[in-house]
Amino acid sequence: MSDRHSAKRALLVVDIQNDFVEGGALGVTGGTAVATRVAELLQGEHGYDMVVASRDWHNASGDNGGHFALDAEPDFVNTWPVHCVAGSFGAEYHSALQDAEFDVEIFKGQGEPAYSAFEGSSADGLKLEEILKEAGVKHLDVVGIATDYCVLQSSEDAYWAGFRVRVLKDFVAGVAAETSAKALDELRAMGAEVV
Repeated sequence: MSDRHSAKRALLVVDIQNDFVEGGALGVTGGTAVATRVAELLQGEHGYDMVVASRDWHNASGDNGGHFALDAEPDFVNTWPVHCVAGSFGAEYHSALQDAEFDVEIFKGQGEPAYSAFEGSSADGLKLEEILKEAGVKHLDVVGIATDYCVLQSSEDAYWAGFRVRVLKDFVAGVAAETSAKALDELRAMGAEVV
């Protein structure tokens, strides 16, 4: 049996992209520190059978299903400034992760709002749930940006898909302290671990 089928524990690295760290179009305080910590985690023997990274990969034209505020001020709840346009510097992984080796990359938000990595797909069109289950993954640790949006929704979807979910709280950064704390409380309440 190949290694691909014996994987049991995976790490999901959510949206650690230039536009989501300090100085980016939607920079989150602590984003650069999270990028550095995740890069350090991935060096050497990290104990994961599979490492998956997701990233926003929005279309350059149009408002991506109302996600981009093009004609009005963004409300920072449902509409946002233009960010993570496919192929742009802002959509690239943070430089701390430029040498990281990801087994799978998931692209999301192509023409539509998409917060969860489970809404995206790989370059060959496979969904994350399908990829993880095919690999035999049962446990999924989640890290990345932003705690109160993409980390929250990716973790929720992972939980409802049947994975044992842990969010590594020293490896996430959120848009706001209050909503980030609420997101972690919601995840604990539903049965995910926050460690």
